[in-house]
Amino acid sequence: MKRLPIFLLPVFFLLLPGCSSKGDTEPNARRVVVKVLKAVEDNDRDALFHYLDFGSLLRPGYRDYALQMDSIRTFKTPNDILDDLTEGGLTRERWLSMQRIVGNDSLSGDSAFVEVSFISKETNKQYYNKWGLRKVNNVWKIFSFGVLREGQ
Repeated sequence: MKRLPIFLLPVFFLLLPGCSSKGDTEPNARRVVVKVLKAVEDNDRDALFHYLDFGSLLRPGYRDYALQMDSIRTFKTPNDILDDLTEGGLTRERWLSMQRIVGNDSLSGDSAFVEVSFISKETNKQYYNKWGLRKVNNVWKIFSFGVLREGQ
């Protein structure tokens, strides 16, 4: 058996992480939340389509995720949600008018919750959320934009 020349050993260790059997090139749950907020900013419907779990977001009785609403809206199709999160959409307008802070994530198997806060630039009122994500075919997808509480 031939031995690997010693000078090639560092090259081997540099290449080893790229040969991972995990095959997961998708970002972690927290990074997906950052990517979704960036997609809202950039009107990137393709990225939003990739990272949103429409089956969950369109289920009957799902609570509206726009901030500062007097009445609850319902969405019937994925395009309704994409329209709301892109140019001209009420939620996009409200989210972009506020400072957005992505906090910690908590993982449990193929589920995760990521803290997201929106802070009004005018009133300093904070809307604290925990967005729910789950892995679907090895991709983190948002299934809930749950507004948990309003703070001061």
